[in-house]
Amino acid sequence: MDEKCMKRKFVFDLCNEQQIEINIPEILDPRYGMYTWPAAAVLAQYIVNRRDYIKTKFILELGAGTSLPGILASKLGANVTLSDNSLFPQCIEHSKRSCKENQVLDKVDFVGITWGQYSLALLNLPHVDIVLASDCFYDEKDFEDVLVTVAFILNRYKNSKSWITYQERISDFDIVHLLHKWKLKCCHIPLKMFDAGSSSIGQSHLPGNHTIRMIELTL
Repeated sequence: MDEKCMKRKFVFDLCNEQQIEINIPEILDPRYGMYTWPAAAVLAQYIVNRRDYIKTKFILELGAGTSLPGILASKLGANVTLSDNSLFPQCIEHSKRSCKENQVLDKVDFVGITWGQYSLALLNLPHVDIVLASDCFYDEKDFEDVLVTVAFILNRYKNSKSWITYQERISDFDIVHLLHKWKLKCCHIPLKMFDAGSSSIGQSHLPGNHTIRMIELTL
């Protein structure tokens, strides 16, 4: 693609004054949405907080885009597969660009998964412990498709879970009926519990003044 790119740097604090830096290329073109959404920074901070837990876990990121959470998980020792809509191969290519920028291209797998479709790519997924999704609840028409995909994976792999962050864009946001329909349990995780209450996570000026929520889905 010929679109102009900029890079956004994230610096996350670990223990003993150590830090981990992630550089994310972002395409300056609104048609693609290939920039880092505020909810991704929050999910990344949760991954930092749970870094001991995710080591050696098998993680799938849905709608990965610039792939900040997945790349961070990979650098912290997880086995990561990044996915995005199979109908838009440029999204997967951009995920690869982000991985190359952060020296994890040879450590991460890539797959095209379209939400709500029981495709061969979905059926052939290897083991999954954790499903990541940041800001996949953007368009209401996609809500059920996202949850259908998550429910399929959680049902297939015992004791798996999904960590989801999303930006609250409407005051009456509600997926309770869909959670009941697909037999999913939901736990809300306060952002202050994992140092994500700041307006600037990872020294990035994200999530800014946006209202971000985090939930964990299980069966």
